[in-house]
Amino acid sequence: MASPLRKTDLPAPAKINLFLAVTGRRPDGFHDLVSVAAPLLWGDTVSFEDGGDSFSVECDQPGVPTDSSNLVLKAAAAFTRATGWKGGGRFAIAKRIPSGAGLGGASSDAVAALLALNRAAGSPLDAAGLLSAASSVGSDCALFLAPGPVILRGRGERLEVLPNEAYRRIRGMRVLLFKPAFAIPTPWSYGRLAAEAPRAYVGAMAAEAMLGAWIARAGAPAHDLLFNSMERPAFAKFPALPALLELLRSRFNIAGRMTGSGSACYAFLHESVDTRPAETAIREAWGPSAFVLETRIA
Repeated sequence: MASPLRKTDLPAPAKINLFLAVTGRRPDGFHDLVSVAAPLLWGDTVSFEDGGDSFSVECDQPGVPTDSSNLVLKAAAAFTRATGWKGGGRFAIAKRIPSGAGLGGASSDAVAALLALNRAAGSPLDAAGLLSAASSVGSDCALFLAPGPVILRGRGERLEVLPNEAYRRIRGMRVLLFKPAFAIPTPWSYGRLAAEAPRAYVGAMAAEAMLGAWIARAGAPAHDLLFNSMERPAFAKFPALPALLELLRSRFNIAGRMTGSGSACYAFLHESVDTRPAETAIREAWGPSAFVLETRIA
């Protein structure tokens, strides 16, 4: 009798970029950046059942590719290259994070798959090995290996844990996420930055100074950190984004920003704020298909 399949369920959290400064284009075609990214208490779930000698993936949301272009299968390929593991199995994604949002859904799914495989194989990869494998799958995959907010440098593969005092300022904060029906392809956003070089980039020294000043200023609120140099091309192409952010600011005193390359935006909320009027305004502005959800920073 065949042994029963072992099933592993792992969370794949969404992320938001509190700070994102793109500093220039690299010779390899990627972009250098300085960023602070924070995982949320909400996201997808990735399940893995080990068995067989090949991998497959399914998803409960239509439109998500289940062929080799899915980052979960790319993560499985990276794992087998790194370890020589001969096993296989089935992945299933319970998809909640919308695509083309700048919330890191596909990358988070890939890292959850990588961690599930490492567990199933008896942990052949240590922290450095996991970091190397994750970075080979995608530029923003590595951040999901950290349990909390991280500072990203390079193309996103160089991680530094946010100092404890700075982390305390944002830990557990209420976050309102909202996204219009349209997505913004990440390659398009970076392409627009490159087309407007060098004025579209933030100098590396300036970016480090901005971030360093916030970290060094004890008790500085999270709102003082918020910055995203990718808003410029997105807002020029999609004016519905800045129009809604201005409406939330002027009508409800809610200051929102875009995360990543968009199209999702977010806003920090005081504990006493009733979000229902703002949620109604978002759906009135962007239509009933707008995605709106409240969560917290992990």
